[in-house]
Amino acid sequence: MLRSQPISISRLAGWIGVFLVFLCIFGCGYQLQATNKPKGIDIPSLAIPLMPSPSSSLGFESDFTMMIRKEFVSHSQIPLVSKEEAVFVLIGNVQEIQSEPLSYMVTDGTFEVTSSRWLKIRLSAKLMNRKTGDIVWNDEAMEEKAPYTVDSDPLKTRYNQRKAAKRIAQLLAERIYLRTMERF
Repeated sequence: MLRSQPISISRLAGWIGVFLVFLCIFGCGYQLQATNKPKGIDIPSLAIPLMPSPSSSLGFESDFTMMIRKEFVSHSQIPLVSKEEAVFVLIGNVQEIQSEPLSYMVTDGTFEVTSSRWLKIRLSAKLMNRKTGDIVWNDEAMEEKAPYTVDSDPLKTRYNQRKAAKRIAQLLAERIYLRTMERF
């Protein structure tokens, strides 16, 4: 009959040490990356000027730009400065704003009324080294959409549409931030 021998703590620690050394030498190559510093590029300062748009809505451009600036301020250590002082500039332009029906409600069988709509926004954005003119990244077709409810009161509909625009701005701000910091 075979008797099992107890494994000593020092022997177990030795095997764990060998395993950890093996893991370090032949690891898969993934590295932890600080999320507050860009990967593969040094950005000492950044400017995010007002992003123009075809919207006739008062304050749309400032709300949109503020969301992008807020994303960088809250997650990175890159100082935001004026365009004249910045080494890098994030240039964006809202290309298109569309509203499309999401659902219909039929009344009296005579005509259809939409009860909710999609708000779609297409944006072009690029990160440029202001001193050299080199483009770090460029995306001509960033697009997001969000639903909003259509109400019989136009002020409620406008409020819902503005909330949808802010949600889209937040989604696009996250994508721009990740594109700048993670470079994918």
